[in-house]
Amino acid sequence: MKLGIIGTNWITVQFVQAAEATGAFTLAAVYSRRQETAQHFVDETHDAAIYTDLEAFFASPIDVVYIASPNGLHAGQAIAALKAGKHAIVEKPMVTDAHQLAALEAAQANYPDHMVFEAARQVYDPNFAVIKDYVAAHRSALIGATLTYAKYSSRYDAYLAGKDPNIFSPRFGGGALMDLGVYSVYVAVGWFGMPQHVVYLPDVLKSGVDGSGVASLTYDFGNVTLLMGKNYTTQAPSEIYFGKTTLAFGPTGVLDNVHTFGETAQSLSQPQAKSPMADEAAFFAKALTTGDRQAAATAFALAKQVHTVMSDLRATTDIRFNTDPE
Repeated sequence: MKLGIIGTNWITVQFVQAAEATGAFTLAAVYSRRQETAQHFVDETHDAAIYTDLEAFFASPIDVVYIASPNGLHAGQAIAALKAGKHAIVEKPMVTDAHQLAALEAAQANYPDHMVFEAARQVYDPNFAVIKDYVAAHRSALIGATLTYAKYSSRYDAYLAGKDPNIFSPRFGGGALMDLGVYSVYVAVGWFGMPQHVVYLPDVLKSGVDGSGVASLTYDFGNVTLLMGKNYTTQAPSEIYFGKTTLAFGPTGVLDNVHTFGETAQSLSQPQAKSPMADEAAFFAKALTTGDRQAAATAFALAKQVHTVMSDLRATTDIRFNTDPE
């Protein structure tokens, strides 16, 4: 399948490498607002057609679009891809508000022959299934969890210097919840289901978005606490509590070093691919090449639940984005 990309940062390079390693994709087109940016990307990867006009890009002979633009543009570009007869793989967060989610869902219903996936990489990591199965098998003992993902952003120094990087701006839906918290919401919903009540306590920067924050998700078994941040780094593990036994693992975007301690101690980690995007790329390749609409529908259903919770969390704060509806 001919792959077109929107966005030329490091994560796009990583995805292209993982996608081409499956043997199902070949990079065919690169879109950037700046010719020189796209040319640099092509020079660093391999030859592909360059577009600085988005309409021309969508009209080009590509089959799948990978979207890694600023957050607030994801949904609109995914809808445009569907209308142009392309499949869409959208970097997280797939949407930034409930209005975008409804619009994307409607577009998918109007163009059922083309699939939309959110690139939530940890969902396809084998350790995600290991933890999900463990939670299901020990559900009666479950009393709560703490899920962490905080990493000092490479763009934060620029923000402190007075610049306006997208990831720390309300212009395109930036902030810790959207960029890192979405990983924790994904695993919480994937393992525990939909919460009964949510609240988010953000550390709001002067720009108007959250540099870090703490979220609480209430379930019938207890509370799940989410710790997230882009202005600090933590090595604190993520943990799920089962009374005398605790299941521990790394950040929710990585899910490494899965083990139990307490009454029982054992390693549950499965081997991980060298590329963090290899498993998701393999999933997308199989679903698209085999036309597995059920796989796409199941993945989208989880994404819908996740972004319903994301919208509910932000609704408990004063954080507003320029892309929000009036």
